[in-house]
Amino acid sequence: MQPNELKQVLSHGLLSFPITDFDAQGEFDPKGYAARLEWLAPFGATALFAAGGTGEYFSLHGEEYGQIIKTAVDTCAGVVPILAGCGGPTRTALAHAQEAERQGAKGLLLLPHYLTEASQDGLIAHVEAVCRSVKIGVVVYNRANCRLTPDSLARLADRCPNLIGFKDGNGDIELMVSIWRKLGDRFSYLGGLPTAEVYAGAYKALGTPVYSSAVFNFVPQLAMDFYHATANDDFATTNRLIDEFFLPYLEIRNRKAGYAVSIIKAGARLVGHGAGPVRPPLTDLTAEEDAMLLDLLKKNGVL
Repeated sequence: MQPNELKQVLSHGLLSFPITDFDAQGEFDPKGYAARLEWLAPFGATALFAAGGTGEYFSLHGEEYGQIIKTAVDTCAGVVPILAGCGGPTRTALAHAQEAERQGAKGLLLLPHYLTEASQDGLIAHVEAVCRSVKIGVVVYNRANCRLTPDSLARLADRCPNLIGFKDGNGDIELMVSIWRKLGDRFSYLGGLPTAEVYAGAYKALGTPVYSSAVFNFVPQLAMDFYHATANDDFATTNRLIDEFFLPYLEIRNRKAGYAVSIIKAGARLVGHGAGPVRPPLTDLTAEEDAMLLDLLKKNGVL
């Protein structure tokens, strides 16, 4: 898949980031991961991102990264395209980008670099190095310590033909409008805030209707229903789902830092598609919070 073909794929539909399966000892579970992808793929997501933030990219090590990408690519071949997360220090990002391309990923999501603050020139150099290291398409994730300006993105767009997408994880509407107005259709644009559904209407109004759904991991049909309702301006459905599911869900998610991933793994387990525990420094939901989430799923007819 050429970068511009990937750009077209990412310009419509619902995207998602599968959780990564670990066994009871916290080791990667390829059979469980393959079964998860086989379950999720037919629900209609336009693309799946392996080893992304929801897939705990930040906790992966050694050879398991390549194993995760290979498992995803092999399982979803001919069904749904796989993009791979990569990030961290520049040399780590380069190594993972090249490994993902070798394993057959159709594109990359470039997650923020590690820890240190950086100037715009430094961020440009980092993104450019990753783009130049591969031939597949790259989506840059504006979040945390990677906060590219419209001018920086314009420079990167000129230098890197395979930089085809921009994912926003900041929720800065002024910045997003500025980027959209400056770059126009040069990029595909992805809404990437945690629990993106609550921002979907606002981002659609900006002209960037595509977003990634984390809850797709355990309520895929509900996630697709919400996406189609948003696309069709079915406000009765979106308002009902926000009131009855997403706002109560956020009350649980917001109880502790890091629960944006932990609650997804808890939900998957409660609907019968468990993926094992999260890895430190994340922590799993408490028994009380599990019960709260289970009650929410029952009230929404998921079980």
